[in-house]
This record gives sequence, structure tokens and C-alpha cells, in this order.
Amino acid sequence: MKHRRLTAIGCALAVATGMSAAWAAPKNEPIQPIAPVKEINLAMAELGKKLFFDPRLSKSGFISCNSCHNLSMGGTDNIKTSIGHNWNQGPINSPTVLNSSLSLAQFWDGRAKDLHEQAGGPIANPGEMAFTHELAVDVLQSIPGYVVEYQQVFGTDKIDIDGVTKAIATFEETLVTPNSRFDQWLLGDDNALSSVELEGYQLFKQSGCVACHNGPAVGGTSYQKMGVVAPYKTANKAEGRFAVTGKDADRFKFKVPTLRNIELTYPYFHDGEAATLTEAVDVMGRLQLGKTFTDGENAKIVAFLKSLTGEQPSFMLPILPPSSDATPPPVPFK
Repeated sequence: MKHRRLTAIGCALAVATGMSAAWAAPKNEPIQPIAPVKEINLAMAELGKKLFFDPRLSKSGFISCNSCHNLSMGGTDNIKTSIGHNWNQGPINSPTVLNSSLSLAQFWDGRAKDLHEQAGGPIANPGEMAFTHELAVDVLQSIPGYVVEYQQVFGTDKIDIDGVTKAIATFEETLVTPNSRFDQWLLGDDNALSSVELEGYQLFKQSGCVACHNGPAVGGTSYQKMGVVAPYKTANKAEGRFAVTGKDADRFKFKVPTLRNIELTYPYFHDGEAATLTEAVDVMGRLQLGKTFTDGENAKIVAFLKSLTGEQPSFMLPILPPSSDATPPPVPFK
């Protein structure tokens, strides 16, 4: 079973969440339901889960992927900008890892084309996990449990960074959140949403929010300038896509974030400056749409956004393989 790819898992999850009967005919809306995971290499995902939670991939031995993408906190860390090695305050808000497989690229500036490429970034970033790929692989190679599991998954006992990041990415692909109340409504349950939530969704559409926030992830499929109608004022120095392309037209363009599970992933925006959904809706209305929402309109849109919270990933935390006596001790914070 260690190499088995299960296509039936999606059907089983759909039945368990009550979506199977209506899945074939969702409502014709700019937002589509999130599909449950249908195919995954379970052995690789299990290895990736261990690596995702393992702080030994960091220089200090204290920071894991889950530190900034906490799966008990909506896949984020709920602070303005993440804290990395040596208590370094990072330059940007940590985006959620939930449903990240649905995005056109990874990171706010899209510098990683997919989850596989993204997974290696934080390990070697001096302000995040502050290790090197070579040393991270050396540590994993010194742990017999990882060598055995790597052999089972990849057919070799020689661990490399490509396999490590591929395994992490495979685990992250399982982190989808189907069956939100909004999805239930899309799939035919007209009682899934309250009248206030439905009014909020209509406002969301009529105001033009769906031009950027659409598709299954309700975002993540385009880059947009932060501050279209009026400039966005912030002390944060992140310049968005400009840092990747060098094109002046891409200055302050960021990947549109997913709105799935948005009530869990505060604070908001690339700089984390919006502490609440109410504040975020107000800023987006004024700066992106040229529209000032009344308190009542804002509350209705917020109510709709909260209906996008889906079923959170549920699994047992992994038992990490113990280090051998040959494993060097973690490098302490300096």
C-alpha cells in the first residue's frame, strides 16, 4: 500500500460530507465548490507530513513548516509578519497553506511556480528556518527512520532535497477544506446560508469583488495591484511582483489571496495591517473598488465571508523518527 494512489478517496470523502449526490451540478456562480482530495500518494503524503512538522529542518531545531503555517490556526500564524530564526521579524504576512494547491503560484509575489518549489524556500531562507538544503539533508540522512521511509517512498536510501520538498508538497496538496456552508449552498442546500449571508454574497458580486476573488479558492488565480483607486499606505517595504519581474508595472502587485477560511487567517493583507474582516472589507472597498460600504453592508459581506470556512484537515500528529546518536545537536539561537 505504500505506493498506492487512491482515486476512491475523493468519493469516500464526498459521501462522508454529504456532497456526492449534488456534486455533479453546482449552482452557476463565479465561485465553485472545493472538491475533496481524489488522488494522492498516501505514503509520500505521510512522509511529507512528518517533514512538515519536523523542526530539525531548521538551523535552530525549533522551527518547522507548521510554525508559520499552523494547521490548528487556519494554516497561518495569526501575527502580522512571521517570526523566524533568531526571533527575526519577517517582512511579510504568512499566507495560509490551506487550499494553497489551488493557487497559480506560491508566495505573495508568486516567485515559486508550485508547492514543490515553494517547500525549499523557507528551509534555506536566513530569516526563516536559516538552514541550508545540504545540511538539512545531512540531518535527515542521519536519522534511520527517515532513511527507511524514504527508501519505501522513493526506492532509494539516499535522501535528497528534491524528494524532501516533493513529499512536503504532496502532504500540502491534501490540505483542502471542502464542505463549507457556502459549498453546501452551491451544491443545492438552499438552507445552508442565512438571508444575511446570501445578501452579503449578492453585495460581494454586485460590488465587483468576484472579478478577483473567484473560482474554487475564491482567489489565488491572479495578481492585482494593492491600491487601484487610491494608494495603499503602509510602512511595509514589500513590492510584490516587481521583486520577481523587475517590471515597474508589477510594483505593488500581489497574488490575490484565497478567501477560503478567511475568518481564521487574520490579520489580513500582505503586511497584516487589517486586524479584522470588517476593516479588511472597508479597505478593499475604498481602495480597490472606489466604494464605501455602510456598516450594514460591511456586516453582510463579513457574514458571507465566514460561510467560506470549510472542514479543517483532520489527522493524528505524526510521531517523528528519533535522532540517532550520530545526529549532531541542533544549532542554538545566537
